[in-house]
Order: sequence, then structure tokens, then C-alpha cells
Amino acid sequence: MTYQTILYKETGSIADVILNRPEKRNALNDVMMKEIIAVFSEISTNKSMRVVVLSGAGSNFCSGMDLDYLQKISKYDLEQNKADSQNFKNMLLAIYGCSKPVIAKVSGYALAGGCGIATCCDMIIADETAKFGYPEVKIGFIPAIVMPFLLKRISETHAKDLMLTARVINADEALRMEMINAITTKDALDDKVNEFCTLFKNNSLYSISLTKELLRKISGVNYEYALEYASELNAETRMTEDFKQGIENFINKRKNK
Repeated sequence: MTYQTILYKETGSIADVILNRPEKRNALNDVMMKEIIAVFSEISTNKSMRVVVLSGAGSNFCSGMDLDYLQKISKYDLEQNKADSQNFKNMLLAIYGCSKPVIAKVSGYALAGGCGIATCCDMIIADETAKFGYPEVKIGFIPAIVMPFLLKRISETHAKDLMLTARVINADEALRMEMINAITTKDALDDKVNEFCTLFKNNSLYSISLTKELLRKISGVNYEYALEYASELNAETRMTEDFKQGIENFINKRKNK
């Protein structure tokens, strides 16, 4: 597909999705949101792709909603705003629900909806220039749709700090809050991301997909239901060729020691 606001490339089994509005700090608009939904839907069903790296062109990840777009939606009626909110929600779910592991590679600003996009990813690797924050309350808005994804990563105490003060934090503080997984230098960011890509590629893609599904389904549900659902997936996994081959390889390795 040809995209207006993102770049997409495949390097071996790695899918690179690059938010491509650098002159706007990769700010979101309706076109970009629809294109993100489309590309992640495609990647989820692409059997040759094993890992996704999501980044921003230029020196920023994503600064949130485009100012022109914010002015546009401020004039929407209720039904138009509901539809637009659904579009934003569907974008976040397309990333979060992707069957492949997704790494956010963050430089510069990841603010508001941009920070929400990062928290939807399975891992966030940031360099020392990264800045994270939720400034919505400064403009009379609320960080509503991004909130559930943030609360999956950090405590309510830290979430209140970020969302009620609207302050912007650096990568070191984001790591202390456990929002992100790792920090590196700007020059070493690609290498650090590739390290994690290699770890993912060495594992069973089917098992990763089921593990992601399990994490989505059992969070916040009844304990007995979670165990029952986990047992069903466990039994299903045992029937796969990946599992049978993995057990055989493990046993042979133990025998040869």
C-alpha cells in the first residue's frame, strides 16, 4: 500500500512502521490514525513478519494531536466527536492487539496521544533525548482513551502524577516509573532495538501471539475465569508443531550434555 503519513518497510522478518510527519513532530491527524490501523492489520496477518518496530521520522516519536486537527475537532458535534474517538481507540487497539511483538523506538517527544501510542507497544526502548507526558488537562481535555494502556504499565500513583500535573518527564524518570523498558544513547538506539528484535525472532511466533492474547484477556477478570482460559490456551499450545519441535530439541540438548 501507499501511505501519506507513514513509511513502511520490511527488513528480513522485521516490519518498520515510521510515523512520517517530521515537520509536525509526527503529530496525529485522521489520515495517520487510519493508516496506522491499516498497516498494523496487515502486519498481524503477514506470516513472514515476526517483529514490529514503531518509530518517528526525524528527531521526535509523536507529539500528540496535530494543532490543525485539534481546531477541526473542536467544531465537531457530539456524533462526530464520538466517531473520531472511536477511530483513535481503534488505532490504539490495532497496535496493542497486533499478533507480533511491537517495540516503540522513542527519540524526542512522545506526548499525549503519542505517549499513548508508545504505551500500547509491548516494549518501549528510548534514547536520552526522549520526553514523555500527558499535557491534555492544560487545554481543557482529558487523557481518557490512553489511560487504560498507561495503567497497564505503571501504578495509579505515577499515573496521577503524570496526568494531573501534565508535566513532561525524561527517559530516566520514565524508567524509574517502569513506563519504559530500557534507555540507551541516541547513537546506540538502533543497536539496542535490534538486540530485542533478535530475542523475539528466536522464539515461537505462535507462542508469542497466544501469550499476548492471554495477557489481554486475563487482565482484570475473575481469577477462576483467568485460570480456566489459561488452561485452555495451554492445552491448545501443546498441540502445535512449534511446541513439539521445541520439546524434542530441549530433550536432545539435555541428552547430549
